Amino acid sequence: MVSAVDELLDRARARLARVTPEQAHAAFHDGAVLVDTRPDFQRDVDGAIPGALVIERNHLEWRLDPEGEARVPEATGYDLRVVVLCDEGYASSLAAAALLDLGLSDATDLIGGFQAWKAAGLPVVPSAGRSRR
Repeated sequence: MVSAVDELLDRARARLARVTPEQAHAAFHDGAVLVDTRPDFQRDVDGAIPGALVIERNHLEWRLDPEGEARVPEATGYDLRVVVLCDEGYASSLAAAALLDLGLSDATDLIGGFQAWKAAGLPVVPSAGRSRR
């Protein structure tokens, strides 16, 4: 039997053009914004992706809404290419789907999350501390 959350995840992922770690790395170098939604404690343990924008999940929509008062400077328009990542690629799928609902038409997530990025040997640095709230 498939749980309701698994069905929700399947529906979210059906709407996304999910990317591999290597594709996310290339997209970042082409101007995409990598958004790390992991909580501080996970970044403290595992490290961070250099240049990734850190926005914990509970602030994501407010920080990336180009018309919102709480937006980050990187939230320049609804056509912004955003690649969301979490620890293993589950919560990021739901978060990216929420960004699609917000109107960010080029939002997606990283297959396998930070753990896949790290396993692929892509750049990781010690965590710089607190997230942008």
